[in-house]
Amino acid sequence: MILIDTSAWIFALKKNFHPFVKERIDTILIESDVAINGIIGLELLGGAKTEKEYDRLKSRLDALCYIEATKSLWDNASKLAFDLKRKGINVPYTDIFIAASAIQEMTVLLHADSHFDTIAKHSDLKVESLVPRLK
Repeated sequence: MILIDTSAWIFALKKNFHPFVKERIDTILIESDVAINGIIGLELLGGAKTEKEYDRLKSRLDALCYIEATKSLWDNASKLAFDLKRKGINVPYTDIFIAASAIQEMTVLLHADSHFDTIAKHSDLKVESLVPRLK
């Protein structure tokens, strides 16, 4: 299973999409189970421009594996945030929650956000980073 972060989805979903990112996500959707969590859903759906776009995107996202925001997940995210902060690493809590989701579910996180590369260097997070492809 692969958890796809908003940062990657955005490059594939916009009208002037990034060809490599779109192709990579299309391949993953065909070959793997894809996961989503509530934060990623909120970020994507909250950015929809029309009701039609919202409904179409929601329908597609509803077909993905959903990672529930259980108390255990929140506890794991809090511990991850604490551990990173003790190392002097400050990243947005939304990214910490997304990383904790991937760690808990033992999935790879596909992303285009350097915060996740930083988290991966200091935790059990496994990533596939698109950051080098976007520079």
